Formats: sequence, structure tokens, C-alpha cells
Amino acid sequence: MPPIVSKTVSFLVTVVATMVGLLFITFVIGRLMPVDPVLAIIGERATQAQYDAAYKALGLDQSILTQFWIYLKDVAHGDLGQSVRTGQPVLHDIARFFPATLELATIGTIIGVIIGVPLGVLAAVKRGSFADQIARFVALFGYSMPIFWLGLVGLLIFYGILGWVGGPGRIDIFYEDMVPPVTGMILVDSLLAGETDIFWNAVSHIILPASLLGYYSLAYISRMTRSFMLEQLNAEYITTARVKGLSERQVIWRHAFGNIQVQLITVIALSYASLLEGSVLTEIIFSWPGIGSYITTSLLSADMAAVLGGTIVIGLVFIGLNIFSDLLYRFLDPRASR
Repeated sequence: MPPIVSKTVSFLVTVVATMVGLLFITFVIGRLMPVDPVLAIIGERATQAQYDAAYKALGLDQSILTQFWIYLKDVAHGDLGQSVRTGQPVLHDIARFFPATLELATIGTIIGVIIGVPLGVLAAVKRGSFADQIARFVALFGYSMPIFWLGLVGLLIFYGILGWVGGPGRIDIFYEDMVPPVTGMILVDSLLAGETDIFWNAVSHIILPASLLGYYSLAYISRMTRSFMLEQLNAEYITTARVKGLSERQVIWRHAFGNIQVQLITVIALSYASLLEGSVLTEIIFSWPGIGSYITTSLLSADMAAVLGGTIVIGLVFIGLNIFSDLLYRFLDPRASR
């Protein structure tokens, strides 16, 4: 078998095994939760006969392995089940909620990269200086502060007191359902519809939660950038480049920074993935209708079909980002494909 085919097969097996393992763990945890999924469907006033019929219809009278196997077969056919809470197919709910999280996390990551990377480079170049201390404090503060606390303080100051930003939600109630959903991302859809007033209203709502996520992201990105740059700046080839008379700008950005790009790809991809699956508290505080709040609410309602569907999406996001990172590796460093 050719090496490339062998690597592809090995990768696909790993992906499938990871997804199945993730789903199985989530499935078992859902069955062990002290919440009765039958009562969540039929209500507490149902008769015993109704309870028994629903219990059997859900397949809960069979072993966990059998239940899980049935669920896997449904997933393979594109059926993620129906949400008990919303009454809609889970796939429909995910298509409605995930774009909101994607929009929020993408802007947060962009903020984190634009500020975090230069901040990390500056801290490494000015190691031990006042600028380095400030950069390290900013990163440590962002990494240590609970994001829900920052969200509440941000709402109090910038929305409640100053009125600089929009309140909770993606958009003012007045503008709801005025833009036809194309991508599900309100900023994109409002521009496609030519509704600039709605676009700027959506910007006022997303700027605060996205900035908080961006601050959390830049704290991680700047710390890792500083660490990578310090390692490169202490290398012998940097001393050689300076002896040859290269400018400090060329030494820093062309040589040192050029050699950490591949490492930064992994850091940024992981940061992006963590915002996509870890923005639950931010979404709850800002009443943001994203996948994180959807999964959390579904979990509290014992709506395991919705929880498992969300788990599949998050797992696919991580896998997709890993594949994208690998492709960028090969583009930036052809040696990685050997």
C-alpha cells in the first residue's frame, strides 16, 4: 500500500474512532443523569401506561449498547433525532443556532490574533522591559479572570452606564425577522440584504461579547507567541543574521517570526476551537442564541438527542480545524509533507 494511502486510511480510522468514542461517552453520561427523559417528554401527570409506552418507544428497555448502536445507525443516515424541548429536528436546530456561535467565535479569534500576536512579539523582543511586564500582566489577567464576571461587569459599564453598546441578544427586537436568513450570521445576512441600519445594530450587540472572547483568546495567543519568539531569538542563526548586518525588523519578522508560523497555526486553531465550544457562559450572559447555550439548556432538560447532536457538531469542528491546520502546515513548510 502506498504511503499516502496508508496515512489517509489511518487518519480516517482515527477520526471515526474519536467521534464514536466521544458520542459513546456522551451517550452513557446522558443515560446516567438523574433526569428521566420520559417524563421530560410526556410530563409528570401521565399515567403509568403512558409512561411504559413512551419508555419502550424510546428504546430505553434495551441495553445501553443496543441503544447506542441504534443511534449510530440513525446518525449514519443523517437523522440526529428530534429535540424534546423545541419539537424540531435536531439538525434543524443546529443549523439555526450554530451560525450565531460561529459568528461570535470568529470575530473573537480575529481580535485575539490581531492584538495577541504583535503583543507576544513585542514582549519577546523587549524581554524584561516595562512593555514586557505590561504584556504579561494583560495576558495573565485575561487568562485568570472568570469570563462570566468580565461579561457582567462589561454589561454594567458599557451597556448599563455608558450606553456605548447594544444589550443582550444578537439584535434589537424591532429588527428581528427583518433580514432573510441566508448564512444564519446576522452581520453577513444584513449586508447581503443591503440593510446597513440592521448591520450596525448587530455590530453594537456583538462587539462586547466578541471583545471578551477576543481578550481571552489574545491572552493565550500572546503568551504562546512570546514563548515561541524567545526560543527563536536565542538561537544561533539569529546572532548570525545580525552579524551579517540585517536590520532588526528583518531579523524579527522575516527570520524569527517566520520560523514560528507553523507553531502559531496550532495555537490559533486550538484557540478558535475552544471559543466555538467553550463560549457557553458568554452566550448565557448575553442571551446569545448559540450552540453552547443550546446544548446547555438541552442537557438541563434531559434532551439527549439535542446534546448528542451538538456534540457531533463540536467534534466535527475540532476535526475540521485539525485538517485545516495540517494543510496550512504543508503550505508554509513543505518539509511537513515528507
